[in-house]
Amino acid sequence: MNIQEVLTARVKEAVKTIYEVDLETVEFQPTRKDFEGDVTVVCFPMLRQVKTNPVKLGEDIGNYLQEQVPEVARFNVVKGFLNIVISDVFYLNFFNEIKNNPEFGFVKPTEDSRKIMVEYSSPNTNKPLHLGHIRNNLLGFSVAEVLKAAGNTVYKTQIINDRGIHICKSMLAWQRFGNGETPESTGLKGDKLVGNYYVKFDQEYKAEIRQLITEGKTEKEAKAEAPILLEAKEMLRKWEAGDTAVVELWKTMNQWVYDGFKETYSALGVDFDKNYYESNTYLLGKNIVNKGLEDGIFYRKEDGSVWIDLSEEGLDEKIVLRSDGTAVYMTQDIGTAIQRVEDFAINGMVYTVGNEQDYHFKVLFLILKKLGFAWAEYLYHLSYGMVDLPSGKMKSREGTVVDADDLIEEMKKTAKSISEELGKLDGLSDEAKDELYKMIGLGALKYYILKVDPKKRILFNPEESVDFQGNTGPFIQYTHARIQSILRKADFDYDAPVVAEYQFHEKEKELIKQIQLYPETIQVAAENHSPAVIANYTYDLVKEFNSFYQNVSILGAEKETEKLLRTQLSQVVATIIKSSFNLLGIQVPERM
Repeated sequence: MNIQEVLTARVKEAVKTIYEVDLETVEFQPTRKDFEGDVTVVCFPMLRQVKTNPVKLGEDIGNYLQEQVPEVARFNVVKGFLNIVISDVFYLNFFNEIKNNPEFGFVKPTEDSRKIMVEYSSPNTNKPLHLGHIRNNLLGFSVAEVLKAAGNTVYKTQIINDRGIHICKSMLAWQRFGNGETPESTGLKGDKLVGNYYVKFDQEYKAEIRQLITEGKTEKEAKAEAPILLEAKEMLRKWEAGDTAVVELWKTMNQWVYDGFKETYSALGVDFDKNYYESNTYLLGKNIVNKGLEDGIFYRKEDGSVWIDLSEEGLDEKIVLRSDGTAVYMTQDIGTAIQRVEDFAINGMVYTVGNEQDYHFKVLFLILKKLGFAWAEYLYHLSYGMVDLPSGKMKSREGTVVDADDLIEEMKKTAKSISEELGKLDGLSDEAKDELYKMIGLGALKYYILKVDPKKRILFNPEESVDFQGNTGPFIQYTHARIQSILRKADFDYDAPVVAEYQFHEKEKELIKQIQLYPETIQVAAENHSPAVIANYTYDLVKEFNSFYQNVSILGAEKETEKLLRTQLSQVVATIIKSSFNLLGIQVPERM
């Protein structure tokens, strides 16, 4: 139990005893730096229930707490603010309780825990992963880890968009221009090879459009009648009809892409418990729509198409089946959601999808609620902004995307360049340096993206992200390595608890206060589906540690108890850095 939980119960008890009033809530805030205190009770909100002046109320509660609560050493009242000084014994007991617990802050799931599925990545099999996918993957993976740490059972998944006209475009271009080349014959990753043919299709399509316009067609006619597009549509028709040759080509080229994705996911450090494939799910949902028709949730128009009217909820009409009986994306998503609940017995889902799909998910969640699914109350769209580079917007058809593999490699090179310039890694072997460049580069990339609130758009600057000062991944990684260096130099057993009466230095106490916030931080990050909460907490912890490091002697402390506690305190900070960075999917080095 943290100090605020202790004080909440005792402040309510004080007000009940003195004023015979049952307080609804107790509001806290950090004590201002210019006043003595560790935590402040704000008295003003209580005046709605307690008829007195705020200073008297603060004095009465303070006197009661000092007499009745051993954790309260002393207090002062400034206007309506009750500043409370917490006893050193409380901090020492707390610290001894958590210092050897590597799982501090984590909640173990129980039978009653929520079972949540987190969907992320969900790429198309016609191109490699790019910078936008990186933000998606990092967010989805981290949110899954945070939800798990908060006590939920979590399953990670993706739905791979492996069918449709865009897939046929790559297939057709390879068929026409590929001369049988393969990832093995070219040395290219399979997703890159297939992506090149998606770009090639677009080039040929545009050339045919220009030719048709010179022959007198309008631009609209030319776009619709370009032979290569008509051929791609015919290929899609054959795929849907189960044409053996087309299906075999589709399987072959998709496998090239899956193998390529696997490499990128491994480099990024993300994983999945199950893959769903659109080629298996695109017919799901039609049965549930027919049942919804019977129940009056959907209605059929004269042309035979099926719709739902959401105008009363502030949305509009939405089609769920075309007039020819074929499904739209909404139908598939309805069916896929139901299938996932059946597969995993989950009662919540998080969809990691860019903010251009905000409307789609509002409609999806509302339809599932109208269909009567109780778990639809626990669906969440993790909507995020786009990632830009200083060079501008990305377009995959034109081949101007920032390739994920290239960016990962560039981050490693940037880390190497900056580390060599600063002389940070002198004395390490080439192999150890190479591993560190990768760890620093990826850590910089992940932290830079995850420290920002998911809803905000990001302008990603590789050089800025690898700065060894300020709110960056490398700065925090460096602090972890610095602590490991301290622990290696400690030539004594620092496992024993400090049991004697201990008088805390102000910097020790401030650091413990920051440590106390970790469990609550994980819960807040989970509730808000925001890894940024974890990232910025870790930065604050590291800043507090560096202030402690600069103001007190650790291994050179005069008293043995000081040396012991400060070494232990350093170790706990390192453990939390590692733990919190694991939640962000970031590794921390032992040396740097």
